[in-house]
Amino acid sequence: MLTEDQIKDAARRLFDAEKNRTQIRLLSHDFPGGTMDDAYRVQAELVRLKIESGLVVKGWKIGLTSKAMQYALNINIPDSGVLFDDMFFPDSATIPADRFIQPRIEAEIAFVMKAPLKGPGVTIFDVLNATDFITPSLEILDTRILRVDPETKKTRTIFDTISDNAANGGIVMGGRPVRPLDADMRWMGAIVSRNGEIEETGLGAGVLNHPAAGIAWLANRLGQYGSSISAGDVVLSGSFIRPVEARHGDTIVADFGAYGTVSAYFA
Repeated sequence: MLTEDQIKDAARRLFDAEKNRTQIRLLSHDFPGGTMDDAYRVQAELVRLKIESGLVVKGWKIGLTSKAMQYALNINIPDSGVLFDDMFFPDSATIPADRFIQPRIEAEIAFVMKAPLKGPGVTIFDVLNATDFITPSLEILDTRILRVDPETKKTRTIFDTISDNAANGGIVMGGRPVRPLDADMRWMGAIVSRNGEIEETGLGAGVLNHPAAGIAWLANRLGQYGSSISAGDVVLSGSFIRPVEARHGDTIVADFGAYGTVSAYFA
């Protein structure tokens, strides 16, 4: 278990890295014995620093919901992070060139909650009942930690990802909002293009077999720590595509078919 001083040191480095648009070395390199619980402690301290700086919590994101991403990090459960008010961009937004370090895009379904959810025992049906509406979205991932250590060539681990607020960067919501029972979310998919060229496609079933399953997992995990999903929260349920690099000058469009499109331009 990491000491309180180590937790605070790691969180401060991440906070400063995001503010300065720089990347730090792998935390898993500095703390090789760090556990998943330690990583969430770092994240919690990072969240505290962000709130102290004036940011407002607006919801949650769930990551690592696909089997491919779980295999890559040798885990079998998702992870989660916190959404803040400065992360939200309007549909078709121009993302400033100096906003992110190495942005990547994922296509997801965003849940907007009308009632709170607190575990244990939250089910998919509880999630559907507590959801006001769902809508197409793009998640902007960014990393304040190097993806690969230049000396050891080791890659980031789940410890790094969770500590770094689950690689949270931004969220773009768009398309056509629908009530949760008016959509078959398992078959709700997207065609994601970059500058008019298709890069990825996927279906909602790629997220734990049903996107609402991720929300249930989050509510139950938060319940273990005395926390919960609140009414009004926006929750990103997890990506059903591999991340797409967003370079300067790129326009990313996710076509959700009958549910509309959502896009962003990276200056």
